[in-house]
Amino acid sequence: MPRFFPILCSLAVALVLAGPAARQAIAEPTFSFDAAPGKLPKTVVPHHYAIELVPDLTQLTVVGSETVDVELREPDARLTLNASNVTIAEASVDNGAQQAEIALDAGSETAMLAFPKPLPVGLHKLRLSFASHINSFARGLFYVDYPAGQGTKRMISSQLEPSDARRIFPCWDEPAFKATFALTVTVPRAFMAVGNMPPEREDAAGSDLKRVTFATTPRMSSYLFVLAAGELERQTVQAAGVTVGVVTTRGKSDKGRVALDNAAKLLAYYNDYFGIKYPLPKLDLIAVPGGFGGAMENWGGITFFESRLLFDPTSNAETARRGIFAILAHEMAHQWFGDLVTMGWWDNLWLNEGFASWMQEKAAEHFYPEWKTWLNGYGQKQFAMTLDARRTSHPIQQKVADHSEAQTAFDAITYNKGQAFIRMLESYLGEATFREGIRSYMASHAYRNTTTADLWKALEAAARKPVAKIAASFTEQEGVPLITAETNCVGGKQQLILKQERFAVVPASAGGADSLPQRRWQVPVAIGTAGAAKPSQMLLLDGDAEVMAGPCGEAIKVNFGDIGYYRVAYGPVDGALIAKALPAMSPEDRVNVLADDWAMVKAGQAAPASYLALVSELDAGDRRAVWDQVISAFSSLNRIALESPERPALQAYARALLRPVLDHIGWDGKPAGEDDETTLLRTSLINLLGELGDADVIAEAKRRFASFLQDPAALPPAL
Repeated sequence: MPRFFPILCSLAVALVLAGPAARQAIAEPTFSFDAAPGKLPKTVVPHHYAIELVPDLTQLTVVGSETVDVELREPDARLTLNASNVTIAEASVDNGAQQAEIALDAGSETAMLAFPKPLPVGLHKLRLSFASHINSFARGLFYVDYPAGQGTKRMISSQLEPSDARRIFPCWDEPAFKATFALTVTVPRAFMAVGNMPPEREDAAGSDLKRVTFATTPRMSSYLFVLAAGELERQTVQAAGVTVGVVTTRGKSDKGRVALDNAAKLLAYYNDYFGIKYPLPKLDLIAVPGGFGGAMENWGGITFFESRLLFDPTSNAETARRGIFAILAHEMAHQWFGDLVTMGWWDNLWLNEGFASWMQEKAAEHFYPEWKTWLNGYGQKQFAMTLDARRTSHPIQQKVADHSEAQTAFDAITYNKGQAFIRMLESYLGEATFREGIRSYMASHAYRNTTTADLWKALEAAARKPVAKIAASFTEQEGVPLITAETNCVGGKQQLILKQERFAVVPASAGGADSLPQRRWQVPVAIGTAGAAKPSQMLLLDGDAEVMAGPCGEAIKVNFGDIGYYRVAYGPVDGALIAKALPAMSPEDRVNVLADDWAMVKAGQAAPASYLALVSELDAGDRRAVWDQVISAFSSLNRIALESPERPALQAYARALLRPVLDHIGWDGKPAGEDDETTLLRTSLINLLGELGDADVIAEAKRRFASFLQDPAALPPAL
């Protein structure tokens, strides 16, 4: 037994955080506008906004006006809409027929317009004059100062999800209130203005200004509105009848070619997958040089933090190219799943984000199979499962009371568990059947709102399987299933006994795993002979089950292909068979076995020696994903052991394990070229071996860094 055994034994306590109990599961019907959550009354419905904005980039203010076509479903003298940090100077209805008294409530972020007489049922035109602010932070309309030549320049952009359109103009700022938007903006003549739709005209507005009028959008939720303006440039291509553009500050558009080329391919791919052509005439990818850190799926004008979109082959490593594709594929998937069909309220945010996260990986597998995206992205699911095993976990689908709670709904469980569940569901239903259900869902709900129940209904109709029950067990309750697998030999055949329980990592000081409520899932379980090309059977495990699974003495792999969202624990005999069969398995299954065993060690449910026995079966030439799992495990141990007297023994063991892997691939790429996986693995190995105190690696790294200082081209971008 290694001398660092005490470090492994204490790991479960070190990695666990205790916290409050999880929220209660929720169930929901299909979408109904009247029943949709939200704070605004459903008695008034906006249909169209005609908005005029005049931003002042020096004073950081916006002067605006709008005419909103509204429908009253009941007579009322009071209209309530959203406004935050906005001043409304005047409000009238039907060409000035009535003037409203205006009451702003900063706490609820609403404006209440009180008219002298009730407005009758039917259509009305609401006219508002207002002023708002350009912020230094990415909520509403914000500004960014960026280097240009010897000085700086300023541009503006918008970030509205979940509820910050109200910071630019008064509106019904909840996702169920879909409407069309026609924007006119006045900007400096040297500026390019970008909105959801193409400009219809530009007119002079004085000596230094111009007035840009954009075409009217399709029906959409207010958080998808976009405005960006500055000294910008655009490169475009035509793809499937759509103008696809990369918009950057001047002099940078050439760095958008990687994104532009991929966007053109993705557009055609998504048109086919969703069965509906992208409905806007243009799609701009807008690079913003600061202000926010990610990307936003505004319909027709996706905004990106500049470094997430632009690629410079002289300074960016291969990981940057992959990252650009991933974020681009994610945000473009939203153009259908989220923009064309939109959740009715923020408690369904997980479906927007989980689906787009799944779609980005599916698209990468389609266009770049050599990336092995699902295999190398296993860590995303593992991270979600780590969080989901804790007392602090929450269901994917949470109750969201208001827009402030929506701000906190963006987390790894929203994205990563959602992605993993959708992948498992697609595998269980079958790729073609799943796509048929998605196409039906999109066609039935285009330009409308939905709940998850609408999607499950469409998938059930396509598959004739209990999708809603499966989904409810994974999305409406927190936690990770643990499938225990043990075999008996009966008449020369293996009887595989499967049981399920909740996998939890809770320290004894917080009550232990038994302190959490038990859960029951309907789990799609794939089973196959270790090393086979495909699973031999797929079953839906509701509780416990016994199945026949091959000749006695054969290693039976549960969660075949690592597609399921659950942990697997094998009995002693079966675990030994799995360990011996590890080299014959696919890389996906090797990673899965390692990750599950490592999770059991961290939870105190498996002996550390079992994980080390698995690691000892690995070959130095194994795939990056396999070694990345081991690297991640020993990196965690090295950090936790910072003050431990066993740390030197741990580091020596890890160096002896990992140094042969680096020696196998070497410090330099092969003269004839090498695959990207080797390049990325080299980086991970050098980083960890340096942290582990490998003297040779540290010395070589110093030598190469000294060469880099003399000649930056001496070191490849990956290093």
